[in-house]
Amino acid sequence: MRDTHPEPHTHNTGSRLNWLRASVLGANDGIVSIAGLVVGVAGATSSTNFIFTAGVAGIIAGAISMAAGEYVSVSSSRDTEKALLKKEKYELEHYPKEELAELTDIYEKKGLSRQTAMIVAKELSVKDAYAAHIDAELGIDPNNLTNPWHAAFASAASFLVGATIPIIAIVFTPSPIRVPFTFGAVVFALACTGTISAKIGGANVTRAVLRVVTGGAFAMAVTYGIGRIFGISGI
Repeated sequence: MRDTHPEPHTHNTGSRLNWLRASVLGANDGIVSIAGLVVGVAGATSSTNFIFTAGVAGIIAGAISMAAGEYVSVSSSRDTEKALLKKEKYELEHYPKEELAELTDIYEKKGLSRQTAMIVAKELSVKDAYAAHIDAELGIDPNNLTNPWHAAFASAASFLVGATIPIIAIVFTPSPIRVPFTFGAVVFALACTGTISAKIGGANVTRAVLRVVTGGAFAMAVTYGIGRIFGISGI
């Protein structure tokens, strides 16, 4: 039986995969950072109120930080893309011959003969010179620029989803077993996010899971140890 030819990779598909990957990574950040925080506090005190308060504060601060960071990053990238698009439009209006020669060179470097590259460049320029140039030179889709607000909200939301796992695990578990139970819940959650991330990116699942689980376990071990060292007696 012949294998089915895979579906072609479209720009929209790639964009959706990037968003999904970013969401998984955001959730992973929420799991690790809040797990480290609440386990560290649990190492210092058995007070559920203290642990819960620290966890909520960490979630709020982390979500805002993730949103702000993503907004600034995407805004900077978007501004750069807009500047490049504006520059390309100006050059096409004022230097059409030079731009045609540049487009011809691009296709020639991709493997076409000089004559064929010139024909392709001319035909694409007649149809839509601006679209042809921004695709070949910049690789930018002006109708699909990333919205910084969307990126900020998505980043904050994915962080919140991940962060709820360790805080629920530690707050609603009896004191004697709350740390090992939370540790197990976090390891399981990280294994899930590592698996999903690897499958999205086509990477080795075992390696990805080991990487995120080891990092998360190390973070919790360190913060718990620090909490024990600076523990609050009598609380």
